[in-house]
Amino acid sequence: MATLVSPSSRHASPRRAVTVRRPAVAHARRRWLGWGLAGGGLALVPWTVALAARLPSTAQVSNWSAAWVGLDVMLAAGLLGTGALVLRRDARYGLTAAATGALLVMDAWFDVLTSASGPERAVAAALAAGVELPLAALCGILAARALSMEKSPV
Repeated sequence: MATLVSPSSRHASPRRAVTVRRPAVAHARRRWLGWGLAGGGLALVPWTVALAARLPSTAQVSNWSAAWVGLDVMLAAGLLGTGALVLRRDARYGLTAAATGALLVMDAWFDVLTSASGPERAVAAALAAGVELPLAALCGILAARALSMEKSPV
């Protein structure tokens, strides 16, 4: 990184320093970050296979209700936060929309897979298909729109 004095601030007091990132350094960091994340994803493949082979199909779980209530609280906060940012025309709504969309997909997945077979699973599947996944898709669209419209939010 290089520190330069802004030409427009030569006569201003006190001088403001402007930090400029060298493109080669930023590119190298981005490459290392990209390879590190991709490597982490690849490392999860054998781990996932091992888990699939070793984990039991059923388990007794403590704090079950706290886990589900916590997830619903996070969903409520994400939806409220995204809605508030959209109403304020704040471009940061894309960040909360992306996180909320991911949580909605996860919620639908776990709702269906952890429900008992029969009517309980039918209700979970109906809620996933009719509410959670459409909301997740809407959040994905909002997140993509925020990326493409940085200067003019919703």
